[in-house]
Amino acid sequence: MKMDISSQLVHEHRLILRMLTLLERNANLLAQGEFGDYRFFIDGVDFIRNYADRFHHAKEEDVLFVALVANGMPREHSPVAAMLMEHDQGRAYVKAMCEAAARALDGEAGQEAAITENALGYVALLRDHIAKEDDILYPLAERVLPEEVRPAMVEAYHKADGSIEEHYRKVVEHYEQAGR
Repeated sequence: MKMDISSQLVHEHRLILRMLTLLERNANLLAQGEFGDYRFFIDGVDFIRNYADRFHHAKEEDVLFVALVANGMPREHSPVAAMLMEHDQGRAYVKAMCEAAARALDGEAGQEAAITENALGYVALLRDHIAKEDDILYPLAERVLPEEVRPAMVEAYHKADGSIEEHYRKVVEHYEQAGR
């Protein structure tokens, strides 16, 4: 039986999806004029940049995608290229959301539309992205990557700081429990 190389990534997606649910709810409330906690969006950006991007996407980009390319998948015009492009699109949404939320926190009026548009754009992109990874890319990787590369991949995943996951789980739980 082959060593599993995708279950940890799928597990991390669950926490990311919980944050996406919070972002979607609060962006919609903001658009309706019923939410004004701009700090939430700054915390959401922190979660995305540090947990989703530096902790999770780094495992994909630096370990999984590298292994796929090294084992015959083209880097260009391939699922790897599509996933990398979507990671970059997500970063653009997050940058714009962060800038608008920071302006709102500084008292600049009229930032709600930019926050909402970028938050909801990111949510839609990431939900679709996660579905493609969970349902297509990860099962493909499980089928095509040889057993001899798997232990090093799993070891590389574990080198990431595990305390980051606990910290960001608490951030998500705080906002879930606060109802916002």
